[in-house]
Amino acid sequence: MLNQTSVTAFLLLGVTDIQALQPYLFVVFLAIYVVSVVGNGAVLLVVVSDPRLHLPMYFFLGNLSCLDICYSTVTLPKMLENVFSTHKAISFLGCITQLHFFHFLGSTEAMLLAVMAFDRFVAICRPLHYSVIMNYQLCTQMAVTVWTIGFFHALLHSMMTSRLNFCGSHQIHHFFCDVKPLLELACGNTELNQWLLNTVTGTIAMGPFFLTLLSYFTIIISLFSKTHSCSALRKALSTCASHFMVVILLYAPVIFTYISPTSGSSMDQDQVAAIMYTVVTPMLNPLIYTLRNKDVKAALSSVFSRRGDLNTSRAHF
Repeated sequence: MLNQTSVTAFLLLGVTDIQALQPYLFVVFLAIYVVSVVGNGAVLLVVVSDPRLHLPMYFFLGNLSCLDICYSTVTLPKMLENVFSTHKAISFLGCITQLHFFHFLGSTEAMLLAVMAFDRFVAICRPLHYSVIMNYQLCTQMAVTVWTIGFFHALLHSMMTSRLNFCGSHQIHHFFCDVKPLLELACGNTELNQWLLNTVTGTIAMGPFFLTLLSYFTIIISLFSKTHSCSALRKALSTCASHFMVVILLYAPVIFTYISPTSGSSMDQDQVAAIMYTVVTPMLNPLIYTLRNKDVKAALSSVFSRRGDLNTSRAHF
């Protein structure tokens, strides 16, 4: 993946160039990163360690938590490093690597949310066949498939972007390397890259989104056909509420960023949207699932109570 120019590094200009705001931004984003890693790590820990959570729904939730930890780590540490850095440089290889993992993890999460919606569809609309349909083999195959598709989708972008000529400014008006800001700096014809971004990435992102909406639409129709009780419908849909909130948090800023044209969109607006889906959403996901899910809350309480008892016994000893 060698480009045709002699560029060796880019400059990440970050969220703002106002020096007075830099210390506050550092504290805020560091706190968000710690909460994201600790929260998602706790969810991943209880999903793996608690036998009561060895179910398809929590298997996919564990995958989501793992994705969110990695997703935050792709962008936030470098952004925190650059807050007080005078150079704010990232190597060409580092930039392409960051771009690759950003799209790898982001597209994988989008497809994983569609898989989680399918899991809820089977659980609500085919409850008697749930254990047969959502067996261990199928769940593993779906997880491996979305991770694999996400990897090769990102590889396509990283390879095509690395082949561009960068003959102008090397300053990226963003806090991480992404395709759109790099296309702004590229010389020559970037129509193929733009087509890949709009078509391939659009399909990877919007395809799962529409499948998720279709799953929820089918769930609602199925429930209405079986019962006309609003309370019963509300109770059934409450199991999907956490997942639906995560879908909205992810897709609202993503749609805003990637539907708008590269040349006409505001980079400041793109950065705000990017902060939402790369920084805020990974932090909120474990809070949403733990606050609304009794099983996860019970498992977390059990883990912390066991550790508290262990610490007490050690203190007495």
